[in-house]
Order: sequence, then structure tokens, then C-alpha cells
Amino acid sequence: MISDSAYPIKLRELLETFDTVTNVEERSALLIDFAEGFKSVPPTVAQRPFDESHRVPFCESEAYVWGIPRPDGTLKFHFAVENPSGVSARALAAILESTASGAPLDQVAAIGPEIVSRIFRQNISMGKGMGLGSMVQMAQAIAAARLRPAAP
Repeated sequence: MISDSAYPIKLRELLETFDTVTNVEERSALLIDFAEGFKSVPPTVAQRPFDESHRVPFCESEAYVWGIPRPDGTLKFHFAVENPSGVSARALAAILESTASGAPLDQVAAIGPEIVSRIFRQNISMGKGMGLGSMVQMAQAIAAARLRPAAP
């Protein structure tokens, strides 16, 4: 497991907040707040039908991820969650968008799927956990790919 110190500062702070919220109802309310704040990918980035190369594998909510380069060398992450019942996927997408966008690429590349259990605890099924973990891994892979130099 990667140390939290390798993660973007906004994500570290958010994980610390989640670590202190032990009441199930409070945690659920916090996650619902994130889900309600979710904004889908703007049409300037992608339009339906979305390219399958951006689709998150194993995600029951039919989620998609894009990492758009910013002038400072970081990425702006965008997500789409096509299942209207995908509250957990929308919550995680909002969390990743707000904590990974603008962060150093090596820190985004260090984010692992273990954050899913820290955020959601045992309140998700194995299948949902696999899909949410895949969402994290896609964002991680997009950042890691930007770190590698282009082949000649």
C-alpha cells in the first residue's frame, strides 16, 4: 500500500476527514453531498456516445474518465456516469475530479484503489468496489502515461 504522503494534498486532507467520520449516516450524507455536486464531462471534452477507450472496466454505473492536459503540465479530470442510480460512482468521480485535477502527475499516479475502502468502508458490494477501484486506476493510468516520455 502506498503511503498517503504520496497522494495529492487535497486527497490526503479528504481521506483524513473520511477517517474521522465513523457514523454510517454521517458518512452516507457526506458521500451523497459529493454525488450531488458531481458535474458530468462537458460537451467541449466529450459527447455521447462516448469513446469506449474512456470507459471504466467493471463499473456497473457505466463510468468514463478523461484527463485533459493543462498549461501547467497537470491534468484536469472529467468523468461521466451514465447510470442514474450510480450514486457511489458519482461521489467518487466528484472526489477524484476535485482532488486529482491540478495535482502533480506523480502524486496522481500514486493513487491506488485502496482509497475506495477508505472512502466507502464496507458499505459497497464486491462488484461495486471493483468498478470504483477501476475508476481510480484509470485516473492513475492517465497520469502515469503523461509521466512517461513519448516513444521516438
